Amino acid sequence: DHPFQNWTRQTSHIMAAVYMAVDYTMPGEDLRHELGRIVEASELWDRRFWNLQVTDVTKDSIEIRALMTAPDATAAWDLRCEVREKLLSYVQLAHPDALPRRRVNVADGAHHDARNGLGGRVTIG
Repeated sequence: DHPFQNWTRQTSHIMAAVYMAVDYTMPGEDLRHELGRIVEASELWDRRFWNLQVTDVTKDSIEIRALMTAPDATAAWDLRCEVREKLLSYVQLAHPDALPRRRVNVADGAHHDARNGLGGRVTIG
């Protein structure tokens, strides 16, 4: 009795989010600057909004969220893929030590273990 038309795919502005884990050594302002450069150069971005936030901290890494707007769901998907790929390339090339990793601490001054060739205690964190 009351038909309606869904215009969401053409008229609604969509928020696109990319999550990425990086090491604690990643300079946040460098990553934020690079995200701005990537998003502002993209034809998929609708020129409304973008930002970068730290959304979680774990024992091994920090999680960042890149958030940007797109004109529709299809553009949002493609924008997320583009941003994720380019941010990863940036970290790999400009800050390779900031890729997530596990840290191993070896305590000094302990005896040598002939079975595994390690001196001291090994702590994997």
